[in-house]
Amino acid sequence: MITSLKRSHHSQSSLWRQFGLLIAPSLLALSTALTSCSVSTKQATSTSPTNNPASNPSKSADKPVAIKTKVIRVGYQSSGDLTKVRGVLEKRLEPLGVKVEWSQFAAGPQLMEALNVGKVDIGSVGETPPIFAQAAGSQLVYVVARKPSEGKGSGIIVQKDSPIKTVADLKGQKVVFQKGSASHYLIVKALEEVGLKYSDIQPVTLPPVEAREAFFQGKIDAWVTWDPYLALAETKGNGRIIRDAHKIATQGGFYIASRSFATDNLDLLRIVIEEIDKSGQWAEANRAEVVKLVAPILKIEPEIQEIVTSRASYRLRPISPQIIESQQKIADLFTQEKVIPKKLDLREVILTPEQYAAMTPESLKDSNN
Repeated sequence: MITSLKRSHHSQSSLWRQFGLLIAPSLLALSTALTSCSVSTKQATSTSPTNNPASNPSKSADKPVAIKTKVIRVGYQSSGDLTKVRGVLEKRLEPLGVKVEWSQFAAGPQLMEALNVGKVDIGSVGETPPIFAQAAGSQLVYVVARKPSEGKGSGIIVQKDSPIKTVADLKGQKVVFQKGSASHYLIVKALEEVGLKYSDIQPVTLPPVEAREAFFQGKIDAWVTWDPYLALAETKGNGRIIRDAHKIATQGGFYIASRSFATDNLDLLRIVIEEIDKSGQWAEANRAEVVKLVAPILKIEPEIQEIVTSRASYRLRPISPQIIESQQKIADLFTQEKVIPKKLDLREVILTPEQYAAMTPESLKDSNN
């Protein structure tokens, strides 16, 4: 979730052409592999009552697919994952002979590190973790984007009786956040808004679970975090928000995969994306049910989860040139502030237009960015 950013002067079509020129050799290799190896799974074409598209509409998109893996390893953060809670991905993939393995991580940077070392295939993070992972040399690709919320689920929070009243008052102060997370971008951008630089504060990096305990004990003056930690600190931790991410956080976040997994499993990812978005569509129409499902798992009061759910966005949107341009500007800001050591080229971590078309379900292709 990030600030609205101006589009570059490049047109959408010209940018996609640049992407295609950059990755054309990999597309040729992929096309050859799919032509020689594609096999229609028996489960996908079965006419049994559980798999017949006519008797089960949820299976209607399961046209013959090339399945190259028997397990998909999905990473999620300690703040929870609705798709995991509902179990819909397992139900959709079981007839195709694919199992789902879930792994939990403290935050996005830890998930990206697991992806980099091959422990997970795909995971959901904010806009900042993949930028840091790319800077570290990770072989990742952007798979699909999340639609942004209004940004009220992330913020900078201080103790209620703190003399810190505005972001400008953070100058010279210790500010706690998870390095490489969406909160890292939020603090950098919020400081820029008031004419301060990242070097004007004393950054202290802590995972959100550890930071929560320290904040509740009054040991942290300023903390940058996201829901449900923000809602907990605001309502139970005697906290006061001095700046939320409204009009800063409009990117929404992403599902990121290893490049090898994505290019080998376009058909599988199309099904995964479709199920995640269907779950998100259900969530936005049934927010009270989301509270009932998630609150017990996160072990927080329903009234806290109600706050979190009310300001969350659950739907997906396809990767577009505009989204990549905005992400490039975030990476450039981190370079400008000397947070990352070199300029990044986001074209190096995307797929070709043809590959995105193959892995994007029809339900998302007309989605507004």
